[in-house]
Amino acid sequence: MTVGDWRGKKVTVIGLGIEGEDMVRFFAARGATVTASDAKTREALGARVEALERLGARLALGRNDPADVAGADLVCVSQGVPLSNPAVQAARAAGTPVESMTSLFMRWWPGPIAGITGSSGKTTTTSLVDAIFTAAGVPHSLGGNIGVGLLSLLDSLPPGEGGRLPEGAGAAGQEGARRWAVLEISHSQLTLVRRSPDIAALLNVTPNHLDQFTWEEYVELKSRIFSFQGPDDTCVFNAEDPVSADLRRRCPSRQVLFGIEADHRGEGAFVSDGTLMLRRNGVIERLFPVESILLRGRHNVANVAAAAAFAAACGIESGPIVDAVRSFRAPPHRIEFVAEVDGVRYYNDSIATTPERTLAALRSFEEPVVLLLGGREKHLPLEELASVAAVRCRAIVCFGEARDILAAAVEGHGRPVERVGQLPEAVEAARRYARAGDVVLLSPACTSFDAYPNFERRGEHFRELVGALAAPGVRP
Repeated sequence: MTVGDWRGKKVTVIGLGIEGEDMVRFFAARGATVTASDAKTREALGARVEALERLGARLALGRNDPADVAGADLVCVSQGVPLSNPAVQAARAAGTPVESMTSLFMRWWPGPIAGITGSSGKTTTTSLVDAIFTAAGVPHSLGGNIGVGLLSLLDSLPPGEGGRLPEGAGAAGQEGARRWAVLEISHSQLTLVRRSPDIAALLNVTPNHLDQFTWEEYVELKSRIFSFQGPDDTCVFNAEDPVSADLRRRCPSRQVLFGIEADHRGEGAFVSDGTLMLRRNGVIERLFPVESILLRGRHNVANVAAAAAFAAACGIESGPIVDAVRSFRAPPHRIEFVAEVDGVRYYNDSIATTPERTLAALRSFEEPVVLLLGGREKHLPLEELASVAAVRCRAIVCFGEARDILAAAVEGHGRPVERVGQLPEAVEAARRYARAGDVVLLSPACTSFDAYPNFERRGEHFRELVGALAAPGVRP
């Protein structure tokens, strides 16, 4: 299977999100006859349908029919489409190759690949690594779960760059010789891969997506970030993550560590006396005081440590690491400051789709917090969130589909708890509870899928609602 001419071939793409659109465009541009299949209707998919039609794709909407894959030379599955999908099962039964955007990209990208996964912190850490590569002047392309379709990167590869590493050759120490791919990779994007990144990172593994997978299945998916590595590759692990400690015993490659609690004594990054340190080839370098990091929360100190260890594993010197971190600010929807209204500071942490992420956000503030929880739950434990919220929150407002479940979990701890309909009502309620000097924090602990297509749109709506609060005479 090659990247080039697909004329005369039939390709079916299942799932028409960012990945699906990227795959339809990629194969249509190479002459394939493309069928685009999605369980959503034309109306639900909106304007993207017209764009796919202009590419010449045949649309099969409203269900994933096994007939859509009949006679296909290749079936491409977007992340989030389960392998139990009837159309996917029909393709496999017929012996048709089933691939994903990530599996194809990792097969076809000609240069070294640096890939980062984890239950939390992926986007911030990947964005940090991108900034470090930029500061170092290392040619690279950024993509993956961070919102950039991977196959589009193949089209943008400058002539003469790339060149797949020879068999058995490690990527570290060859910075600048070839263009890197710097990837954020989710668990679902690892499902069909048969190659691991040259430099991989597993930031942490904590309960998530248990509405879709068993715990054992979820852990196994995360481990695929390093499962296909060899002894000349490198995997960066969290020295303080208990699940990773077990997985490290299975890792076939060189290991680099990061942590913030103590010196782990291995290669990588750690914190000592309030300073981030880097041990490389047995030599310790001082990078910068932890207090100089612009990001809120200890979880972000861990993300910075991970990015430093990862960049060092890619062969980047300390200077660009320090320069990039000193000027780096959080990506949108990650404890993002929105506005101050009547002395109350509003923060958008819509990325928090699990209780653990919400806990990390709560622990980032010393001020009293009015917490907005809500959305669609993932069947994850809420006990620790309830106990921490009882200490750190002035009030808790629960909204959306899971409001009754969330309210039941946090009630009875001596803090006001209010149930409302959706996010606009939640912002109004928060305004009533908050006092000057407080923080209103949207950190929902749930997915957005009860009311929004993704967490980004939920965060954008929150920004709009807060903006309306700040505009005199305007109601959200």
